[in-house]
Amino acid sequence: MACSAKIFFTVIFLVLNIKTLVEGAPQVPCYFIFGDSLLDNGNNNELNTTAKANYSPYGVDFRDGCPTGRFTNGRNTADILAELLGFDHYIPPFASAKDSDILEGVNYASGSAGIRNDSGSHLGDRIYLGRQLENHQATISGIANLLGNTTSAKKHLNKCLFIVGIGSNDYINNYLLPEIYPSSHLYTPIQYATALIDQYSQHLRTLYEDGARKVALFGLGQIGCIPAEMKKHNTRICVGSTNNAIQQFNSKLKSLVDDLNTNFPDAKFTYINMYSISSIIAPLSVFNRPCCKVLETMPEGQCVPAETPCSLRGIYLFYDDFHPTEIANRIATNRAYNALLSSDAYPMDIRHLVMKNNIVYDE
Repeated sequence: MACSAKIFFTVIFLVLNIKTLVEGAPQVPCYFIFGDSLLDNGNNNELNTTAKANYSPYGVDFRDGCPTGRFTNGRNTADILAELLGFDHYIPPFASAKDSDILEGVNYASGSAGIRNDSGSHLGDRIYLGRQLENHQATISGIANLLGNTTSAKKHLNKCLFIVGIGSNDYINNYLLPEIYPSSHLYTPIQYATALIDQYSQHLRTLYEDGARKVALFGLGQIGCIPAEMKKHNTRICVGSTNNAIQQFNSKLKSLVDDLNTNFPDAKFTYINMYSISSIIAPLSVFNRPCCKVLETMPEGQCVPAETPCSLRGIYLFYDDFHPTEIANRIATNRAYNALLSSDAYPMDIRHLVMKNNIVYDE
């Protein structure tokens, strides 16, 4: 059966008052994405890993109902933000980006990837953050070839938006799996958050040195409230100890943003408070169980292949045991781009970040 078959998604998005900005030039000439499965749009498809979503019912609401490698029923945060920025297409994954496509951006995100190299390793191969930055170096070389030299490439990159959303797997597929990974035996939650932020900081400095000047860092959502974590603890309410550990990371990430803005005055970094944003789920009403039937064995918590998902996807927060539905992504991304509350972003939302004057790269 062709992947164009049935579309069940019936939510009327007008209630969200989200407008797709596709007329005229995009607000930035280029847009680069680093992260994990919340942003992955196909980089894991050909990897030797169980962490992939290139099968039905993933993608049931994406275009013709085709699975693409996105870990949701439709569009993910990277896609929706591309629309809000005014792009008339989605940023291609590094795995398939070619030729002049790279001038407008590349998506490097990879399911099960983390800040730490070993996070998610029990699931198979993944492109952890360090490798994503190596892939970005290859892209920069390609841009330099297209524009004539490295200086021109970095002047171009100065104008781009960069988003980074990573760290969830350093908890879900590392610290919170003491039977597989030693990290929880070696570090207290505060020590672990500190170690993660120290490593993350070095990667972000590399990104800056490679020309990034407008960078949005997505904090971690309420991992203690995902269905997988509640199942593990045999509860129907959020796991407080997990959320407390996540808050340690987020607090240190927000402080890191201050440090980066102080140390690199020619750049602007901002923090997106996904923890706070994910706590407001209206108009969604089903938030403690997934929309699709999930696997009980590896990859546990992902959708059972070819099973029909729930029909009322517009009221579900989670599509599988880990990942939000498209409508949840739309709500969260809209607030990241245009803050509803002052706590949504610090020191500014993405809409204001991209309005900042472009910095000219000095060789």
